[in-house]
Amino acid sequence: MAPAAAAGLPPATPRLQPLRGLLPYVGRYRGRVALALLFLLLAAGAMLALPPTVKLLVDGGLTQPTAGAPDERLAAIRQHFLLLFGVSLLLGLATAARYYMVSWIGERVTTDLRQAVYAHVLRQSPQFFETLKTGEVLSRLSADATVIHHAVGSSVSMGLRNLVLLLGGLTMLLTTTPRLMLSVAGIIVLVVLPAVLIARRVRKLSRASQDRLADTGGIAGEVLNAVGVVQSYGREAAEAERFGRANEEAFAASMRRTGTRSALTAFVIIGVFASLLYGMYGGVSAVLAGEISAGQLSQTALYVMVVAGSVAVLAEVWGDLLRAAGATERLMELLAAHSPIADPARPVSLAEPGGGLPLGFSQVQFAYPSRPTAQVLHGLELRIPAGQTVALVGPSGAGKTTIFQLLQRFYDVAGGAIQVDGVDLRRLSLAELRRRIAVVPQEAVIFSGSIADNIAYGRPGASPDEIRAAAGAAFVDDFVRRLPEGYDTFVGERGLRLSGGQRQRIAIARAMLKNAPLLLLDEATSSLDAESERVVQAALEIAMAGRTTIVIAHRLATVQRADRIIVLDHGRVVEDGTHTLLVAKDGLYARLAALQFAA
Repeated sequence: MAPAAAAGLPPATPRLQPLRGLLPYVGRYRGRVALALLFLLLAAGAMLALPPTVKLLVDGGLTQPTAGAPDERLAAIRQHFLLLFGVSLLLGLATAARYYMVSWIGERVTTDLRQAVYAHVLRQSPQFFETLKTGEVLSRLSADATVIHHAVGSSVSMGLRNLVLLLGGLTMLLTTTPRLMLSVAGIIVLVVLPAVLIARRVRKLSRASQDRLADTGGIAGEVLNAVGVVQSYGREAAEAERFGRANEEAFAASMRRTGTRSALTAFVIIGVFASLLYGMYGGVSAVLAGEISAGQLSQTALYVMVVAGSVAVLAEVWGDLLRAAGATERLMELLAAHSPIADPARPVSLAEPGGGLPLGFSQVQFAYPSRPTAQVLHGLELRIPAGQTVALVGPSGAGKTTIFQLLQRFYDVAGGAIQVDGVDLRRLSLAELRRRIAVVPQEAVIFSGSIADNIAYGRPGASPDEIRAAAGAAFVDDFVRRLPEGYDTFVGERGLRLSGGQRQRIAIARAMLKNAPLLLLDEATSSLDAESERVVQAALEIAMAGRTTIVIAHRLATVQRADRIIVLDHGRVVEDGTHTLLVAKDGLYARLAALQFAA
């Protein structure tokens, strides 16, 4: 299945005109677009004014006899050269102004589009990323945006300018030498029709080339994010070979596009030049027959050069625009993706809690959208009072992590309901719901930046004193004091400069600083050594005070002090009680405990 289709994106439509999707972004800057068009028309007008000026020079100053002295004749010629310089001055200034304006528009539109796509992707549910690789999204944000920038900031302007020159040049040729150009026009039509058919092929190949390039980005992003695992298993050569195959496919797709585009360019240039040279031959014959002057022939020759040059540029621009259409289509697919998780039309507000947050699960049914036939939760019934610490225990696949994802509304239940403080969480805005939840995941997520930045991620407006207070409660201060730069220490990408225990303590400090009434702990100590686990466990006990806390743990020693232990199996609650009570029942929990403690 294609990545776009698998991610729920609309399929590519060959007859669609994707570049229209850029109009709302260009339309925000109508004033600058108008200025760019004005300068474009001035530059094109100056270029079209050059041939008549040369005609005046040839007929009025060079080929016509002058009764005056040579100095007077030279003065007359000088006037014509001054006129030529004035036209070229206007051409240079208007071209420079046009270039600046269209470059600004290209940069601004690309920046706005990249921002819109990135912000939209961030709002997508995890379902969106189940089938679309992160690397492919990054490829669309970088490679595709670069293609669009080139088109908007250069190709469109060059295309419009040369289109004006083409139409203006043909109009002047038809006006000055109509008999010649009418025959040439018929030949040009025969060139254009096959070119349109070739251009359609270029567009399809451009889209395929961008898709293959995105595949390489997806592979690279996936492997580089797990380079330690790749190296530990000695898979460097195999992964390099896999990337190489995708890279070669991208190269082959690019060369197919380039070959077809080159054929299109050659066909258009040769065809148009041949037809215009035919017109020039007729012009020379007319001069020899005395039907037109040498100045008229010079004017015709220059217009032929203008028209031929415009056609050559338009052929290149056409290829650029076809490639940009494919890139735009891919970005518009991302913007057209709609997350199934959205704010309700009339969200309900919750009262600010004084302590924890009561939760309720009523006959909850759920299966992941990517696996609709594999039911994960089967009529789950569960009540958690405010301020209670509950541990979720059970074999892998029992539904523990799914409960966390449903509580944060990454997915919606297929049946039943989840209540937060007595309100169905689907009636709450996503911002209000998630503001009341703090999470400490199994693998602490650390962003590139300082330690203080990472702790403050839980509450961006926190003061330095509040950050240090949370850090002290999470025992982060113990190791930060030993760092030369303290809380300003740069932690590296994904916190690679820190140990696992240090990263986990920072994640706990982040959750403490957020001070949410509901705390979710997902295997928060499972990957730590005994020393780190002791420190992190002490920090967690401080974090849990006064909050509703749900703990996922396979290591039963971690959850023995919980108020309740909920044992899940195949998406159902099979046991509920304290550690002592559940061991006495001699059920699933007792068997899990016996296995671990025996080990």
